[in-house]
Amino acid sequence: MPTLPWITPHTPPAATDGRSAPDVHVFASRFETRTLWGALRFLARTPGVWRQVGRAPGAYGASLRAQPFRRTFWTLSAWESPHALKEFARSGAHGPAAGGLAGQMKDAKFVSWTASGDSLPADWDEALRRLG
Repeated sequence: MPTLPWITPHTPPAATDGRSAPDVHVFASRFETRTLWGALRFLARTPGVWRQVGRAPGAYGASLRAQPFRRTFWTLSAWESPHALKEFARSGAHGPAAGGLAGQMKDAKFVSWTASGDSLPADWDEALRRLG
């Protein structure tokens, strides 16, 4: 599966009065499943979660990279606030998908940082550097 390109569900606020655009909450994750079966289960749940991102309040953008035969997946997203991200994670397709896959995970890593809304779409190189 190739990288799902950056989608922009909602346009972040623009710069005003010569100032930078307001900051956004950027979030990146890396998941490694224990088995190929776990990777296939992750892939099977991706479309529902991807649709949810597309209509999530406070979502300014998202992308997904997948290497299913290496059992590894990365997400990169930008949000209005940490609260908007938490609401997304607890609701819709994401909540049950995350809970249903917990036992399949070998490793997971999460990082977040603040960036200017002008810097979107978020940079994959920066996300991968932060994920180590």
